[in-house]
Formats: sequence, C-alpha cells, structure tokens
Amino acid sequence: MLTSFRITAVLEGISYLALFAVSMPLKYLAEIPEPNKYIGYAHGFLFIAYIILAIVFWMEKKWNIKRLAVLIIASLLPFGTFYVDRRYLEPLKS
Repeated sequence: MLTSFRITAVLEGISYLALFAVSMPLKYLAEIPEPNKYIGYAHGFLFIAYIILAIVFWMEKKWNIKRLAVLIIASLLPFGTFYVDRRYLEPLKS
C-alpha cells in the first residue's frame, strides 16, 4: 500500500505541475489547447486516485484527522504531494 500511495503522490504532483507549467501556457499563450485536454484527464484521474488512496492509507495507519487534512490539502498545492512523500511517507519505508 505504501509503495502504491507514494507512486501515486509523485505522479499526481508531476501531472499538476505539467498542467500549470506546460499545458496551460500552451493553451492560453500559444493557442494550442490539445495538450491541456490529455494532461487534464491524466491529472484528474491521478488526483482522484490520490485522494482515495490517502483516505485508505489514513484509515490503515490510524492517523489523526489533522494528518488526513495535511494529505488532502497537499494535493491542492504545487509541490504539496512531494512534501507529503518526503515528510510522511518516506520515513515509513524503513
């Protein structure tokens, strides 16, 4: 479960950054909307997967509600899922 959640967290973070740093400028500055559609679909899927896995992982670890809030808020912030991976998930792998 930990490995799946970590991979999803990193992929969700990458898709979020790709959406803002690559596809949004292409759509609005270069008037090329196609990449935004596909990156948006990928990000949407990864976002939902991240939220579901965060809730399942939170219940499995029996963490407090504050930790769940951190996991969910991190998905809304650029680089947030990378922070969660480094701060909360990486120490669990040992």
